[in-house]
Amino acid sequence: MHPLLASINLPDDLRKLERAQLPQLAAELRCFLVESVSKTGGHLSSNLGTVELTIALHYIYHTPDDRLVWDVGHQTYAHKILTGRREAMGKLRMAGGIAGFPKRDESPYDAFGTGHSSTSISAALGMAVAAQLENSERRAVAIIGDGALTGGMAFEALNNAGALDANLLVILNDNDMSISRPVGALNNYLARLMSGRFYAAMRRGSEKMFKGMPPVLEFAKRAEEHVKGMVTPSTLFEEFGFNYIGPVDGHDLDVLLDTLGNIRQLSGPQFLHVVTQKGRGYTHAERDCVLYHGVSKFDPANGIAAKPAQTEEQPAKPTYAEVFGQWLCDMAAQDERLVGITPAMCEGSGMGEFAERFPARYFDVGIAEQHALTFAAGLACDGFKPVVAIYSTFLQRAYDQLIHDIAIQNLPVVLAIDRGGLVGADGATHAGSFDLSYLRCIPNMTVMAPADADECRQMLYTAFQLNTPSAVRYPRGCGPGVTVSQEMRVLPIGKGELRRAGKRVAILAFGSMLAPALAAGEQLDATVANMRFVKPLDAELVLRLAREHELLVTVEENAVQGGAGSAVAECLQQHGIVIPVLQLGLPDRFIEQGEHARMLADCGLDAAGLVKAITVSVGA
Repeated sequence: MHPLLASINLPDDLRKLERAQLPQLAAELRCFLVESVSKTGGHLSSNLGTVELTIALHYIYHTPDDRLVWDVGHQTYAHKILTGRREAMGKLRMAGGIAGFPKRDESPYDAFGTGHSSTSISAALGMAVAAQLENSERRAVAIIGDGALTGGMAFEALNNAGALDANLLVILNDNDMSISRPVGALNNYLARLMSGRFYAAMRRGSEKMFKGMPPVLEFAKRAEEHVKGMVTPSTLFEEFGFNYIGPVDGHDLDVLLDTLGNIRQLSGPQFLHVVTQKGRGYTHAERDCVLYHGVSKFDPANGIAAKPAQTEEQPAKPTYAEVFGQWLCDMAAQDERLVGITPAMCEGSGMGEFAERFPARYFDVGIAEQHALTFAAGLACDGFKPVVAIYSTFLQRAYDQLIHDIAIQNLPVVLAIDRGGLVGADGATHAGSFDLSYLRCIPNMTVMAPADADECRQMLYTAFQLNTPSAVRYPRGCGPGVTVSQEMRVLPIGKGELRRAGKRVAILAFGSMLAPALAAGEQLDATVANMRFVKPLDAELVLRLAREHELLVTVEENAVQGGAGSAVAECLQQHGIVIPVLQLGLPDRFIEQGEHARMLADCGLDAAGLVKAITVSVGA
């Protein structure tokens, strides 16, 4: 079905093709992407947009010796397919299969592991400097999207790169703008011209010629800036010390090949602005690139099916993100001080309705987690009550701001932390494995972990009433099927609840682990407590359970080290209580992608795993 693509196992095979064959390869590759991702799920629209760019990069650059660093990694499926992993795409993001992001131990063509944004320029610059130190002709390329370029780290790297004169190419994959036909054609022509050796030599020669006449040299430089400014977005990247080229049509292989071929011969920092279209070549994705950004399995012929309408007989269980989104709207209607902040995760965090209903109080700050938290701190200083919706794995990037700008100043910022615990197919880079550990050690913080959707709503309300920093940490997807009350009530701070009375063993469950703990408690006739608060811990409940049982078992979907179980052990030690404590949680390793329930079972965090671990401990 895809004869040309089938002949490409590695980039060396690609480089043997005639240039005239490459458009056909692009068409086959795009078709294969739709067929493949429709069977596995994954990121689609961004990958469809980088087909030609990927082909051109591997055709011109001598990979894997030349380094390609893809920012975030949402756009690397074509790269994986062309670098020996075409057949492996059938197990994309599955247990034992290939990752959805670049991964160094998966392929020598994955020069740098990614998953979080805005890191590519820093990494590629390090590689470019390494080549420079080795006197090597090896090249380094960073491919970064316009979204990732909003991250402050990207600008830190640009600032550093412009001063080092290393052979670095930064490609801006701009898929959020369009170029009209005449302007695009002119820019394509100029890109070829400005990336050529003649232009570079002419520029260097003119500088030497005018060196003895500073006013003339200055005039020439300004004239060049103005001329280029007429046909390019700005001279911002020139100010950083880069030679700016573009914008060019990222779907025109002839332009890409000529321009990249010229750039590879140039020395120093180069910046190529490439414009692409998300969802290119697949009509459904072109119409709604957001819907097709991350997809589950679907029928390629018909596209993603609409969600079935809810019925009174069988209402759908809300996701935690949906519960948060509804609470945010309800709370905003009650309190005009509420402002909602997200670092570029509006849809994922469930903020769509809030953004529509309260646009003046909705702030998407871009992929800038550090800024998001300090921005919230500034709002809190002047009387507002900010709610920051953020994924657990991305909160790690703003840890200093959380401590320095929020906690030290004891500001009332609510962190609505989504994706706490394991996240399934996105794997280790996106897992929220450490938040309970890194949050509970911060003074002034209140840390809550809901066991179900209704408790999530009540905890968010409770957090909002505090005048101190707080965090509500909840998992991805749906919780146990409980009715979510429209009423909002304040939960007693630092108080858990006893959910089952039993003998010998007491299971102290935190957040998402309550359901398997209750199931295990039934089998073992064990006491089960829903601890609710990681900080402040319900010390009274912990001590009472310790006095009445032979073994305490703590269960959390978080790293064992420093987590909620550690808080329980510290509490017992501080009160001089000696009792065996079995701490169950995520093991001391990064857990790769897979199906969420299976991942929990592999970690011993399903009901059967808890029963087994407790039985062994009691028997010992």
